[in-house]
Amino acid sequence: MICIIRIRGRVGINERMNETLNRLRLKRKFACVVIKDTKENLGMIKKVKDFVAFGKISDGIFEKLLEKRGKLADTKTKMDARKIIEELKKGKTYADLKIKPFFRLHPPRKGINSKLPFPKGVLGNHKDKIDNLVERML
Repeated sequence: MICIIRIRGRVGINERMNETLNRLRLKRKFACVVIKDTKENLGMIKKVKDFVAFGKISDGIFEKLLEKRGKLADTKTKMDARKIIEELKKGKTYADLKIKPFFRLHPPRKGINSKLPFPKGVLGNHKDKIDNLVERML
């Protein structure tokens, strides 16, 4: 599973880039989605890599993300994060599980280093180190 976090805002963005971000459900700054790494999704991520931070998320951090920021469509039922992760890996969608497909996060604690590519800044492919950024934003 790939976690994608939108870092840059809307000002001065190309219309085609904005459409791709909307299709990824990243409509606002500091919005986060967790999707499968299919060929189509990787193509969209490659297109918007200068506006987002992304990488492979571990199950533990994904579980924390679901517990703290996941919202059910039906507020009367309780959410079991482990079951949801297992169902998503099996092939179910967020709509089948009645969960909102995006997460709203806080700005990261200790701030954003800079908006340069990953080793020096926060944008681009973090690979396995996306967990640190997500944990700072919860």
